Amino acid sequence: MTPLAQIESLLFVSGDEGMTVADLATVTGLLRPAILATLERLAEKYAADEESALELMVNDTTYRLVTKAAASDVIQRYFESPLSTTLSPASLEVLAIIAYRQPITRIEVDEIRGVQSASTVQKLVLRRLIEPAGRLDEPGRPKIYRTSDYFLDYFGLKQLSDLPPLPEAATPNETNDDGDLFLQAFNQQLNSGDETTWNDSKKS
Repeated sequence: MTPLAQIESLLFVSGDEGMTVADLATVTGLLRPAILATLERLAEKYAADEESALELMVNDTTYRLVTKAAASDVIQRYFESPLSTTLSPASLEVLAIIAYRQPITRIEVDEIRGVQSASTVQKLVLRRLIEPAGRLDEPGRPKIYRTSDYFLDYFGLKQLSDLPPLPEAATPNETNDDGDLFLQAFNQQLNSGDETTWNDSKKS
């Protein structure tokens, strides 16, 4: 795999967290000048391709892949369409983990689930169910996430303490919990009321 393909794939899976040049160097083993040159090529590639909806953005020292402004209308229609009104099982699992373990980083969510969650976290942010709550003071300064006030509204909760308790086998402080444990408790909220509680149509 070429250096450009390696860096592009890493930026894709890192989602809105993005990666610094130092992060990219650690993972790829490439030297800083080579990484900077490759990032420049990648930016030029997206800028020159009118059929690509992506562009490379840099904020301070963090690089991330984002959609071009021209795609904003179609993306907004997607999130307003019936296709996105019901939360997918993956979204529910990520949301349950964040609800019970917040504040939590996306990497910690990945460790609990055993799979990559960047795109799901982004969708939950766009749907206003979770929100960034600052960054950890550690290498890479990863974002931490928490549920939003809209999350409480969406699920008919007055406060987070109204969430069903976790199964006895799991506590919010455990680090190796399976995501299903959090989802199992979260689903008690689903089963305790009308199914439309879990659908945006009730909160329209």
